[in-house]
Amino acid sequence: MVLVLTGVAVIMGGVLAYVNHLTEEPINAQKQKTLNDGIKTVMMNDQVKVVKTDTTKQRDRGREYTFIIYLTQDQQGNDLGAAVESTTDGFGGDLKVLVGFDPKGNILGYTILETAETPGLGAKADKWFQKDNAKGSIIGKNPGEKPLDVKPVKGGVGDIDAITASTITTRAFLLAVNNAYKAYKVKPVDTHTGASQKGKEGKK
Repeated sequence: MVLVLTGVAVIMGGVLAYVNHLTEEPINAQKQKTLNDGIKTVMMNDQVKVVKTDTTKQRDRGREYTFIIYLTQDQQGNDLGAAVESTTDGFGGDLKVLVGFDPKGNILGYTILETAETPGLGAKADKWFQKDNAKGSIIGKNPGEKPLDVKPVKGGVGDIDAITASTITTRAFLLAVNNAYKAYKVKPVDTHTGASQKGKEGKK
């Protein structure tokens, strides 16, 4: 019986390894396509090309986060700025965003790469901060001139309306964008301000 079980385990392990090998390449190709499409979206340019990729790491409350900076140009070789991957701790887990900046640091666009936020509340972040939402839009703003923060009525000092009933998610998102800007400009990420806090969405 022991030999039979061992044999079955070995065979199943081999099958799983083979299946993983077959699916690894298509999965990686899909991830790369998603990233390429995301860069085009946040840089507002379908012809954008990545000319250099930099990586920097920063620690926040004992956890290390990685920022990936994709420096971009157009087809004529003109600098367009950079798309930056940034991750923070949201309400439900990691919140990873891709933010596009022009050479001056103005925000061109963003997209959510990963989120575990509450459906219908924090999950609204993919739309809330776009240019068609005057109350919460971050498009065109420059975190270097004024860090992004929620309006004073929500306990902040900024001019961004928080997502309804999702202040924690909003703060986490804005922190991710602020840190993305600092990573792009090769400045240390401030790990002492704006960090998201755990709690129930209904108590924000």
